[in-house]
Amino acid sequence: MSNLALFLLMMCGGAILALQPSINARLAQKIGVVESSFVSFAVGTIALAVAISLFGRGSLRALPNASWWELTGGLLGAIFVTLTIVVVPRLGTAATMAAIIAAQLTTGLVMDQLGLFGFRGAPLDGRRIAGTVILMAGAALIYRR
Repeated sequence: MSNLALFLLMMCGGAILALQPSINARLAQKIGVVESSFVSFAVGTIALAVAISLFGRGSLRALPNASWWELTGGLLGAIFVTLTIVVVPRLGTAATMAAIIAAQLTTGLVMDQLGLFGFRGAPLDGRRIAGTVILMAGAALIYRR
């Protein structure tokens, strides 16, 4: 798959990421914040179980070989989903997404610079820093009330 196709797939993922908090927040109005987060993860777990049965090529039997910190992704996801359920009704979807994207980009730059988790890091340079500053300024403008 080409890099352009991967980039476009992640654009679709970004659109999905913008929809999810509002959907979960609406559900939370009916069943509660933590309950909505639970349902979100339960439905996702079922969907992934189906995906594993249809397309899975790995092995869950290798799970005991994982380090403890490699299992924290689900916990971080649960915290993230719950935070968005609380924040979207108060700040709105655009301001919430602006904060998320600015924080993700900043964290990504630090991770690239340090080569965290064994992934190839890209060094900081003026263009990357400028892009992040511009994005943060945009996030501030979207948040500003």
